[in-house]
Amino acid sequence: MSDAYLEERHRQLRAEVRAFAESKVAPRVADMEHTGAVETELAAAIAQQGWIGVTIDKAHGGMGAGHLAKTIIIEELSRISGAMGAMVQASQLGVAKIIHFGSERQKRTWLPRVADGSCLPTIAVTEPEAGSHVLGIQMSARREGRHYVLNGRKIYIGNSHIGDVHGVVARTGEGSKGLTAFLVEADRPGLVLPTPGKTLGLHGFSFGELHFHDCRIPVSNRLGREGDGRDIAYSSSVLYGRPNLTAVALGIHQAILEQTTTFASERVRYDNALHQLPNIKIKIGHIQSRVMTARLAAYHAAHLLDTGADCDAELMNAKLINVELALDSARAAMEIHAAAGLMSDAPIGRYLRDAHHIFAPAGTSDIQLLRLAEVALGQSKGHWSQRLSAVLSPGQTPSALT
Repeated sequence: MSDAYLEERHRQLRAEVRAFAESKVAPRVADMEHTGAVETELAAAIAQQGWIGVTIDKAHGGMGAGHLAKTIIIEELSRISGAMGAMVQASQLGVAKIIHFGSERQKRTWLPRVADGSCLPTIAVTEPEAGSHVLGIQMSARREGRHYVLNGRKIYIGNSHIGDVHGVVARTGEGSKGLTAFLVEADRPGLVLPTPGKTLGLHGFSFGELHFHDCRIPVSNRLGREGDGRDIAYSSSVLYGRPNLTAVALGIHQAILEQTTTFASERVRYDNALHQLPNIKIKIGHIQSRVMTARLAAYHAAHLLDTGADCDAELMNAKLINVELALDSARAAMEIHAAAGLMSDAPIGRYLRDAHHIFAPAGTSDIQLLRLAEVALGQSKGHWSQRLSAVLSPGQTPSALT
C-alpha cells in the first residue's frame, strides 16, 4: 500500500541513494562502530550528492523534491547506517528554519550552499532544563546596538561538530514571546565545542554540545522577528524533526527485518533453517507487519505534508508508530538471534542501540501521545503544516500567519 504514494521519480531516487549507501557507506560502518569517531569525510560525500537540499526550491539550487523524497533519502541511508541517516536528517532539520523564517538575504546566502553540500546547518534548541519544554530555555541573547551577545549552553545537538551554521534559539525576554532565533556561524568567536562524549549508538554521528561565551553576532543574523523563537523551534520540530526521525527509524526497522530473515534462513536448528520453527516464523511475521504499518504511516504523513494538508497529527503519529514499532522489532530480533546477537560484531545489536537514539528527539512517545490526545479533545494549538504551507505575499513572514 505504501507504494501507492510513490512516483517514478521517487523510485529512481531510492535506487540512487541505495546504490550510494551500499557502495560508499556500508564499507565504513565497521570502522565507525570500532572507533566511535565523528565521520566527517563520509558526511561531506553525502552532502555533495545534493540530498541535504531535497526540500530547498530549485530557485535556490535545491532539488525541490519534497518531503516524501526526503523520507526516502533518510530511510535508505539509515538502512545501512543509522548514524549517516541521522546526519542527513539533522542537517535537513537545520534547513527548515531558513526556508520558513529566513529573510530573502539569508535564503540567498545560505540555501545555495546547503544545496550544493558546502554548508551543513544545524538547529540548537535543547538545554539541560529545556527539551520538549522549549519555554524552559535559559540561554540569553542580549541586544547591544547592532549586535546580539549570546551566552549559554546547548546540549544533544545533531551535527554539533561538523555543522557550519547553527540555528540557535535563545531568550531575549520573558515568557513565550521572549525567545528569538539566530544563525550562528561555526567559526564565530565565543562559540566553543567541547569534546563530544561516547554514545550508546549512532557511532560516527556528531552529537554534542555548543557553549557560548559572549558570542557576538550581528542583528542581520536574527531569524524572523524578535520573539519568533518559540514558533521557529516548534514548527521546525513538527514539520521536519518528526518526519525526519520517522524516516531514520523506518530505515533501521527495514535493516532489522532484512538481517533477521537472513539470520533465520542461514541458522540451522533440528536439521532445518531456524525460521522453520513456528515460534520464530511468528516473530518474523510480526516484524514484517510492523515494517509495513510503519512505512505506510511514514509515507502517508510525508505525502500529506507535500500536498499542504493539515497533517500535524499524522506527523506525530508517524513518529510514534515508527519509533515504538522499530524498538519492538529490535527486541524480537534479539530474541531470534539469542546469544549470537550479543556478540559485538553482530549488526542486530547496532540496530537496537541506534533505534533507542530516535526515541527522545522531537518529542518522546509520551509527548506525541499528549499532543494526539489534544487533537482528539479539540485542544490542538499547532496546525504548523497548514499555517506554513500558505503562500506568503511579498515581504510577509511566516510568523504573520500565527
